[in-house]
Amino acid sequence: EVTINYRHGLPVITLMLPTRRERCQFTVKPVMTTVGAFLQDVQREDKGIERAEVFATDGSKVSDATLMEVLLMNDFKLVINNTAYSVSPPVKGKLSSEHATEMEDIKSLVHRLFVALHLEDHQIRKERELLQKLDHLKGELLPLEQMKARIMDSADAKTSRLLWVGLALMSTQGGALAWLTWWVYSWDIMEPVTYFITYGSAMAFYAYFVLTKQDYIYPHAKDRQFLHYFYRKSKKQRFNVERYNKLKDDLAEAEESLRRLRQPLHLRLPIQEINDKD
Repeated sequence: EVTINYRHGLPVITLMLPTRRERCQFTVKPVMTTVGAFLQDVQREDKGIERAEVFATDGSKVSDATLMEVLLMNDFKLVINNTAYSVSPPVKGKLSSEHATEMEDIKSLVHRLFVALHLEDHQIRKERELLQKLDHLKGELLPLEQMKARIMDSADAKTSRLLWVGLALMSTQGGALAWLTWWVYSWDIMEPVTYFITYGSAMAFYAYFVLTKQDYIYPHAKDRQFLHYFYRKSKKQRFNVERYNKLKDDLAEAEESLRRLRQPLHLRLPIQEINDKD
């Protein structure tokens, strides 16, 4: 009698060795083992076996190059010496349902072992790489930050002076119009002048909108002038704004990666190892 059972997803063929008169089990890998390799294993196990062949149910011989996976799909005959055994492999669908729970337990165990053996070491190594990257980026950013601070101070000072100059000019204009209205001329003469001054101011604000596509709002105008001074000063001092922004983006990305990595890492590592890193 030849029986076939599945253990851990692999077929186990049990048969009687003719010379030794004992049952022997052969575990095969269906997608890798051929019929010829299986028969050679049987003959190596019992030196008294002179003939070992496999036939289909219609009597045709099965090639030694046929995979065991193909053979186990249908019934077949196993001939050992002069004895023929009729073999009926179990239905694979039924086996999958019977061993599904066992296979899921094995997969879960393998996953837990992998996490226990490799995940923490990988996280610690990744954290060290991120810390080294942060130190390198901060070292490159330090001189750029100092240069940027000096340029920003200079641009802010120029913008503030421009605002005070604008206030002084508006005060001077108002005083000049008052002096011309009450001491030199009359309101009848100065009224057309003030009208054209107002109209000219409206044209200037409209020209600002046409050029910048923005309304003339004092905070926005101040920021725009500040950026103008900043980029002009940066070009003069050869401050690479694009490189600075790239380094800042890389630094923010590295800090976010480190923050996301440390949260699960601190939940797994021992307290003393966390304190050593901190």
